[in-house]
Amino acid sequence: MTFSIGIVGAGQFSGQFATLFQAHPGVSDIYVTDLLPERAEQLVAAQGLAGTFPSYEAMLESKAVDAVAVFTQRWTHGPLVLAGLNAGKHVYSAVPMAITTEEIAAIIDAVKATGLTYMMGETSQYNPATVHARNQIAEGAFGRLFYAEGDYVHDMDLGFYEAYQYSGGENWKQTASYPPLLYPTHSVGGVLGAWQTHAVSVSAIGVVDDRGDGVFDKDVSQFGNDFSNATALFEVAGGGSFRTNEFRRVGYPSHIRESRFRFFGTEASMEQLATVALWQDKKGVKDISELLEPKPTMSPDDPSLQHIAPDLRAAFTSGSAPVHDRSRLPRVFDNLHNGHEGSHHFLVDDFVTAVNTRSLPSVNAWVAARYTLPGIIAHDSARQGGARLEIPDFGDAPQ
Repeated sequence: MTFSIGIVGAGQFSGQFATLFQAHPGVSDIYVTDLLPERAEQLVAAQGLAGTFPSYEAMLESKAVDAVAVFTQRWTHGPLVLAGLNAGKHVYSAVPMAITTEEIAAIIDAVKATGLTYMMGETSQYNPATVHARNQIAEGAFGRLFYAEGDYVHDMDLGFYEAYQYSGGENWKQTASYPPLLYPTHSVGGVLGAWQTHAVSVSAIGVVDDRGDGVFDKDVSQFGNDFSNATALFEVAGGGSFRTNEFRRVGYPSHIRESRFRFFGTEASMEQLATVALWQDKKGVKDISELLEPKPTMSPDDPSLQHIAPDLRAAFTSGSAPVHDRSRLPRVFDNLHNGHEGSHHFLVDDFVTAVNTRSLPSVNAWVAARYTLPGIIAHDSARQGGARLEIPDFGDAPQ
């Protein structure tokens, strides 16, 4: 069984996924649409895809397209996902799920009403640290887990200026100010992807930017945002807490590792930094760095990455880590580029398998809500000076 996919947004990210969707034996034709038609045409020509559509609306009206994969600007996902579901298409969406509670609720309602597959492509679901912690939690190795930390530390100077300029055109500074806590899933998802719980309340603090270059300037920002860094402390159901950092001005080598995690239990703990990871218990310390280290599958100088800022290319070239179980993946993926610490292959396979078998994907709508909504409420908390706010929950996915 196969199905066709329409890619929405032919930017820096979607081309890498187009290659994987095209190679997957569960996918047939791939189409592309973009607000800049020449970008869609270039992607189709470069990869030999099925064709383009002049608009998203035209793509949704077509019976040639069974599913859509949304790779547009991060604040646009909610309405585009809803339109796709309401048009009868399965939907794969880049992160975040949406930027308001109302959009998230509407997506969940649409998935319930249509019975279609929705999946959010959160890379931290398959971050090696998350995978290892998930395995250890399942075996009870931590004892009772009571605290965790997840950081997404990506400095603007390391490729983000170029990325926003590429996507935002002459008015790029208006959108480069996107609030850090509204892009929370790399940090929150990495924690909750291992720890089977959800956040119930939050208190957050934002740091007002002082670079003075027009980015994170309230008078320029489309979002009225002047926070470039933010920290949130979450209470979780069942007892315990976790802390996340979303940093865009930080002296840290995000080109080496932009997401990192720590987990603390009553019997053991695990800590990850940029180049080292440790497993610790009451007897001592074990270096597990090699277990969590992906090996690159392609050179950062590969011609297919020429339009991506050099400081961002590592995110598109990482292979799999020893902790990854590749046994379920199509063998054709073995020699194809991967990305974001080995996650891309698994995310594509999750979505394709879910559509073809009509099963729930790993990051389904209910999981995606638990990865996204905490950041939305945390941003409100930061704007209220750290007020502790309750986080709504839409429950578990129906079985």
